[in-house]
Amino acid sequence: MKKMIQILPILSGILWGATGTFVRFLEDLGLGSLTIVEARLIPAVVIIGIGILIYNKKLFRIRLKDIWIFAGGGILGVVSLNYCYNASISSMTLSMAAVLLCIAPVFVMLFAALFFREKITKKKIICMLVAFLGCVMVSGILEEGVTGGWPVSAVIIGVLSAVCYGLNSTFSKAGTQKGYHALTITIYCFTVAAVFLIPFTDWQVIGSVLTAAPAKMGGFFLLHALLTSVCPYVFFNISLKYVETGKAAILASGEPAAATVFGFFIFHEVPTILSICGIVVVLAALAVLSMPARDHYPG
Repeated sequence: MKKMIQILPILSGILWGATGTFVRFLEDLGLGSLTIVEARLIPAVVIIGIGILIYNKKLFRIRLKDIWIFAGGGILGVVSLNYCYNASISSMTLSMAAVLLCIAPVFVMLFAALFFREKITKKKIICMLVAFLGCVMVSGILEEGVTGGWPVSAVIIGVLSAVCYGLNSTFSKAGTQKGYHALTITIYCFTVAAVFLIPFTDWQVIGSVLTAAPAKMGGFFLLHALLTSVCPYVFFNISLKYVETGKAAILASGEPAAATVFGFFIFHEVPTILSICGIVVVLAALAVLSMPARDHYPG
């Protein structure tokens, strides 16, 4: 069971890699970054809420003393992560922003070691470095001949997106250690994030888009929420109950590789040889990390 659970964070990374496909379409319709986030959070809350009502109503129960977990996960995790990542994209190339986000497992492992006393093993470090190398290859930054030149503030906010990713994983792990189900953690973090974003959302644009094509766009928003929020977050949070936080973060780091594949099939963006090699490198690192540890293996 534990071995099979390791597939879940990998699936999360693949689904998060599909986010750009939905975002690109919604941006063309005039939705801003925070509005896009809110447009997927609200349906996600509804979907998960219905799922809990059908599965087990008791999952709505939380202890007041644990509210800080959901507030932190919603604001510092979900909202801050999306804001920082979108801001970094607008300040630098998409490839560089993706590379900065890919250092997230570093912060996840540091936070996990600090708060949960998880061991930082040689195997984790090696697989993390190999996966990061693969992400750099996939991003195209090596082929673009990028020399830098971005403002320090842009680099800092890009690194902050990785920090927020680490915080999101940390709060989720804290929730699992308190005995909360993955659905409970996800719905309350999403609810906090959705409420927080209410004043920053362009509701008029969302209304006009839905009014123009109610059935089509309503279905699109639901699919966007299901594939890029509900499933990946639930899968990742479930995995945290059985897999160490740092390991789960590395397993989910195949997002850039997945985005490249989606770009090829949907937008006919042909990947370069280096990008294909990068995908292979990332998959190899995830495969090695997923292998059961041997007694004689030092990591």
